[in-house]
Amino acid sequence: MNKIDNIGSIIRFHRRKAGLTQKQLATLAGVGKSAVFDIEKEKITIRLNTLTAILSVLNISLEPESPLMEQWNMEKQLP
Repeated sequence: MNKIDNIGSIIRFHRRKAGLTQKQLATLAGVGKSAVFDIEKEKITIRLNTLTAILSVLNISLEPESPLMEQWNMEKQLP
């Protein structure tokens, strides 16, 4: 199991530590309450912009990882 497999429980943990209800988090992120519920229940389909809005409110960063990321970072710096 990788980190993304736990995204729902990670969001739930952070939301609770922030003292927010699902509705409050949804309002702050500008999404529907059902979106927060679906993510926390780890439903498969989630819109990326919805997920990033929720992560932003909770101050959680999402960073891609792969064996090629270092090479990608080096190549994007080339003219």
